[in-house]
Amino acid sequence: MIKSVELLNNLKQAPVIAILRGVTPDQVLEKANQLIASGVTVIEVPLNSPDALASIKLLRDQLAPEIIVGAGTVLTTQDVDAISRAGAEICISPNLDLNVIAAAHRNGLIAIPGIATASEFFSAYNHEVRVMKLFPFSNLGLSFMKALQSVAPKDSYLVPVGGVGIEDIFELVQSGALAIGIGNSLYDPKISNNEFIERCSKVEKVISRFA
Repeated sequence: MIKSVELLNNLKQAPVIAILRGVTPDQVLEKANQLIASGVTVIEVPLNSPDALASIKLLRDQLAPEIIVGAGTVLTTQDVDAISRAGAEICISPNLDLNVIAAAHRNGLIAIPGIATASEFFSAYNHEVRVMKLFPFSNLGLSFMKALQSVAPKDSYLVPVGGVGIEDIFELVQSGALAIGIGNSLYDPKISNNEFIERCSKVEKVISRFA
């Protein structure tokens, strides 16, 4: 079980959550190791990926303990129980569901729900959530994030996800985001391994600016 401080430390040093949507168990370790070599320390497997629970279990069993493994697209309390058994440490959702948050906390997981309004933000905060996913960020935008930050408690953190890419990492972190969740613009099962390696190299260059 990881503590919030470990997640925060990882993301402050390497402000990327790498989202491996569509990854398969036979590919997940290779892709994860390429990400880790680029400096990424938080990896998410969304539950709408093929056999996602098997991929999550492989990552947690095979990767170093300082690499944090998360499950994404967690929608139900049954999902929470399943990802906990598989070894996930963070529970990431596209929406705010207080039952999912409660189940995550019961299982010792860090809940990162998706929020899109100030009301959702404070509802999550009042249920002991401290890291929240701004989703979809392509609709919300930087102005919304800054407005929310102006009223947010100092011990809360925002992670833009959805419509953001490698080129956005530095600007958004400089603007106050804890980290950025990057999906298809980093990993897409349709791209070649060479293209993925090239994208990882770009991530490495950005992460090096936070060292």
